[in-house]
Amino acid sequence: MEIGYVYMRVADAVEAEIKAGRLPKGARLPNERDMGAEYGVAPGTARRAVAELRERGLVVTLPNKGTFVL
Repeated sequence: MEIGYVYMRVADAVEAEIKAGRLPKGARLPNERDMGAEYGVAPGTARRAVAELRERGLVVTLPNKGTFVL
């Protein structure tokens, strides 16, 4: 079993999708509920993962628009 925070694993998975080109620049990430369902985590965990991706400089969140790949 892997030790670590679940939100970091989700953030790492999304980062891998971005780096592989499956989430290209300008792509909109799913909302927190949908992302949570996709990765099998709670919406709050998805929110933490998105915050981590913002800190890594991979995405930007625009109020009332969504989160997009940079």
